[in-house]
Amino acid sequence: MSLDDGVQLRTARAGDIEAMAAFIFEHGPNPWNFLPEDEVHEHLAGIADGRVQALLAEERGLLAGFITFYFSTGFAEHQEAGRGDSSRAYVCEAVVHRELAGRGLGSRMLRAVVERLAEQGVGDVYIERHEENAGSAGMMRKAGFREVRTFDDPQRRATGSRRTTLCHLRLD
Repeated sequence: MSLDDGVQLRTARAGDIEAMAAFIFEHGPNPWNFLPEDEVHEHLAGIADGRVQALLAEERGLLAGFITFYFSTGFAEHQEAGRGDSSRAYVCEAVVHRELAGRGLGSRMLRAVVERLAEQGVGDVYIERHEENAGSAGMMRKAGFREVRTFDDPQRRATGSRRTTLCHLRLD
């Protein structure tokens, strides 16, 4: 898949994991993100065995960003009435190269992930962000997500309000 500005989207492969880890630790850290090194490496390792999917964005052959996602059995308590059997997915990591931030790449990647999940039969998609992360909030809003709830989360959120906002998108 190609975006109109020369950015190419493709599915991540096991051989991409090392570069993705280096990328997220270079371009992902900010006051809003929770990136425990061991957990991030374990999550990305899931690409090799199929537990995790990822969509990579490349510009002129260089990694420009990526989003990881997986099927989930969680979030049942947030399902709308009558949707308890709907398949669910969770979008976990979304990171864009610092020099490309603000160009809409994150929103376009997230929409592409949503399209891919819809093609795979997913009915509901969930994603979380720091309550005060305006950039992530805008990306999620542009992709059609709505806020479900905000909760105290001091273990993952060391700054600001120390709260997490859960967002949801119904696909069918």
